[in-house]
Amino acid sequence: MADLGLNIPSLVVFLVNFTILLAILYLFAFKPILKLLDQRSERIRESLEAADSARQAATASEAKTQEQLNEARLEGQRLLEQARQIAEKFREDEMTKTRNEAEAFIERARQGIEQEKSEAIEEVKTHFAGLAIYAAERVIERSLDRESHKDLIGKVLSQESNVDKES
Repeated sequence: MADLGLNIPSLVVFLVNFTILLAILYLFAFKPILKLLDQRSERIRESLEAADSARQAATASEAKTQEQLNEARLEGQRLLEQARQIAEKFREDEMTKTRNEAEAFIERARQGIEQEKSEAIEEVKTHFAGLAIYAAERVIERSLDRESHKDLIGKVLSQESNVDKES
C-alpha cells in the first residue's frame, strides 16, 4: 500500500482519532442537540395543542355568547310583549273608568234635570192652582171656604196631571 501512498499506521491513527472524535461528539454534542430538538418539537406540539384548545374554547365561547345573545333577545321580546299587554290593560281600564265616570255624570245630570222638572211642575201646579182660585173667585165673586178650596185644588191638579201625561 505504500505504492499507493497510504501509510497504514497513519491511517489507523486517523481512524482511531476519527472514532474518538465521533464518540466525543456523540456524547457531548449529538445527545444535547437531539435533546434540544426533542424539547423543541415537544414545545411546538404543546403550542399546537394550546392553539387548538384556544380555538375550541373560542368556538365554544362564541357559541355560548351567541346563545346568551339569543336568550337576551327572546327575553327582551318577552318583556316588550309583557309591557304591551300591561299598557293595553291599563288603556282598557282607563277607558272603562272614563266611560263609567261619564255615565255617572250623565245619570247625575238626568236626575238633576228630572228633579228640576218635578220642582218646576210642582211650582206650575201651585201657581196654576192659585190662578185657578183667583179666576174662580172672580167668576163666582165669592171666596170659597177651606174645604171647598182643597177640593177645587185637588180637581185642578188631577186634571193638570192628566194633561201632563197626555203631553
